[in-house]
Amino acid sequence: MHQTTTLPNGLRVVTSEMPGMESVALGLWVGVGGRYETKPHSGVSHFIEHLLFKGTRRRTAKQISQTVEGIGGYLNAFTGEEHTCYYAKASHRHFNTLLDVLADMYQHPKFAATDIEKERGVIKEELLMYRDQPDHNVQELLTETLWPDQPLGRPLVGTVESLDATDREVVLAFKAKHYAAANTVVAVAGRCRHDNVVESVRKTISIDASPRRQRFSGAHANQRAPRLHFLSKTVEQTHLALGILGFSRQDERRYAAKLLSVILGENMSSRLFQLIREKHGLAYSIQTAGSYFADTGAFMVSAGLDTKRLPRALRLILGELHKAARQAPSDGELRRAKDYAIGQMRLGLESTSNQMMWLGEHLMAYGFITTPDEVERKLEAVTRDDVQAVAAALFRDAHLNAAIITPRKDEAAVREMLAFA
Repeated sequence: MHQTTTLPNGLRVVTSEMPGMESVALGLWVGVGGRYETKPHSGVSHFIEHLLFKGTRRRTAKQISQTVEGIGGYLNAFTGEEHTCYYAKASHRHFNTLLDVLADMYQHPKFAATDIEKERGVIKEELLMYRDQPDHNVQELLTETLWPDQPLGRPLVGTVESLDATDREVVLAFKAKHYAAANTVVAVAGRCRHDNVVESVRKTISIDASPRRQRFSGAHANQRAPRLHFLSKTVEQTHLALGILGFSRQDERRYAAKLLSVILGENMSSRLFQLIREKHGLAYSIQTAGSYFADTGAFMVSAGLDTKRLPRALRLILGELHKAARQAPSDGELRRAKDYAIGQMRLGLESTSNQMMWLGEHLMAYGFITTPDEVERKLEAVTRDDVQAVAAALFRDAHLNAAIITPRKDEAAVREMLAFA
């Protein structure tokens, strides 16, 4: 069971008490990410995430890590499109230490000019590292293709140009605007007591009441024809990512879309894995996934392929998508998909870290916590016809987006393979 308390300044505290666990996981969530950035300063959310680890008024960067690692814990963070999370985990006996470190980072970062310059260089190296990883790079190219000229289509780390344009004044102004009480959630899961957590947070995090969350510009989708981002590059494999604009996290069809993804490519018994790898040996791995945002989403297929076998693999993949749109899954296939999705959810939530992520993501995204039982009921209610209807809505040729990184030079031929010609 979870409990939520909103403090007078608007800061929300949510906990999941797991008394049988030794650990406690703590996340400090801020409702800001890549969607809130302007193009000239894209990547500023991720930049700030890095800078919060570089030292505070009380601790150096080394002391931040030593304090947590010295008690056998770990500390990390990530930046997404719509939120940023700083998180830590250790024995429940050290909860107050974890909270003190994260609160110190949140409230009192130094943002020293020398640290900003050094970290700018570090993030540029991170950007180049991702470009050297074609399986990652192809996903960024697909995102750009799905949401062209929009914040959702920009890389979360920014660009060399936007990083160079992001100085200390930009960093300070962006943090002051978004790192506010009403835009912040403290999520805790593990061996804890809700009332004790609330009291500790009240004493440790003292930020003024603030306006409501800032808004971002909505995504716009006016796609009338398929789109391809083709990058010819010296790589060992051809890396393929297909994407179709899909459903937002508010759309009830996301439950049927989840089961469709399981059926098509989320495990080794899925259709695409069995067809592409097991039957034809065209790829080492192939998988599907869904992404869900406040007002949009996407259904994606990705694979690393033998370049010579790209035409055959594409025909088989697209054929399987069209088949899903024409024909409902069998009762047995749908049952297995439900059992897999529900089982994976339940198993994952045995972890205090995953419990904390569940709490933070749901409270930030919806303003309330959806329970696992509620999700299970929604999944169980999905019918064979629901899955086919979702596939038919998604898998239309005009809606297709593709990104390909390949040693091939013949973009026109690849377009023809995808029926783009």
